[in-house]
Amino acid sequence: MTGPSSDPESDPKSRAIAGLRAAFDSDRPHASDPVLAVAPGRVNLVGGHTDYNDGLCLPLAVDRHVAVAAWPRDDDVIRAHATDFGETATFAPDDSPDGWAAYVAAVARVLREDVTLPGADLAIASDVPSGAGLSSSAALELAVGQSLLGVADATMDPTDLALACWRAEREGVGVECGILDQFASGLCEPDSALFLDCRSREFEHVAFGGDVGILVVDTGVSHELADSGYNDRVRECREAVAALAAASDSNLTSLRDVDTDLLERHADALDDVHYRRARHVVSENERVETARKALAAGNFDTVGDAMYESHESLRDDYEVSCAELDAAVELASETAGVYGARMTGGGFGGSAVALVDGSELDRVEREIRASVSSRVGDAADVFACRPSGGVRLVMSD
Repeated sequence: MTGPSSDPESDPKSRAIAGLRAAFDSDRPHASDPVLAVAPGRVNLVGGHTDYNDGLCLPLAVDRHVAVAAWPRDDDVIRAHATDFGETATFAPDDSPDGWAAYVAAVARVLREDVTLPGADLAIASDVPSGAGLSSSAALELAVGQSLLGVADATMDPTDLALACWRAEREGVGVECGILDQFASGLCEPDSALFLDCRSREFEHVAFGGDVGILVVDTGVSHELADSGYNDRVRECREAVAALAAASDSNLTSLRDVDTDLLERHADALDDVHYRRARHVVSENERVETARKALAAGNFDTVGDAMYESHESLRDDYEVSCAELDAAVELASETAGVYGARMTGGGFGGSAVALVDGSELDRVEREIRASVSSRVGDAADVFACRPSGGVRLVMSD
């Protein structure tokens, strides 16, 4: 299985360290080695938009990472340098910067509730495509969080760090997301998917029961969840729960409490939009259970069927796909060696993920790459990934 380039100049770890020294070394002429943290992006095999409905999902981390190099400061100020676009932000604990710096500030603010953090100089570099549905935001949050803990010489359980970063995105950035992205970036293991129950927050690692590859088709259509219909879907699901609870005289707290029988018995309590939103979530939870068992057994055709069904449901019932994502999934479905494909991430653009016979991965990548511009769009890209481990501290003083 192939991954990103091994060229040191393209490696985000090397670029983060170089960026830290270039941006801030004049203030620290004799500085020791920085803390360096990396956190992966993720794809989600099945389980789209179930996480904020207390549902089930099956993500895996990929070997595309955000790297953050950091030095402590002797005050409480954070200076963060984004090496990929040459911007630097400086802020105190109570400041609320905009753009990418909002994620950095929000993570620091939440961590300071439990950990005494010094100020820090940070440099950020990434090879996770931004806006591609691979959760570059969660990777940024986890890498920043781990680097800040590193400069503070503090530790935190990975689950607690993932939850802190989830709070940061909700409270500091305004995306009403579930825990999927932060848990995937924080807790995944190599060569495994993460079966995650978003209600109980229990999880297990599901090792691949055979040789499979992961192929990402980035449509080039960028999405920004805070500005998209994402929060509208969160609201619509809450409204569906309230209507079903009233109609059934039941104590329903989320769509996790709804099964197909209850939904169909009280379908007349919902308008068409709310019915379809609920039908997606209820059926998607069932698909995750099916895919989890099939993945562990090496039954990749069944996993692939669940992925195709998931995409159709996200497209038709949840209405978060787009023409480019549909074209990417269709192209993958027509390519021999592909078990299944679906949009991944929040939708409204971003990427599709395909589960591929591992022995055919190179050929499948070549064939899809040859057609992707004409079928999906001039800005589309294709790349293979390896299932990766979660956030980690690479080196420190």
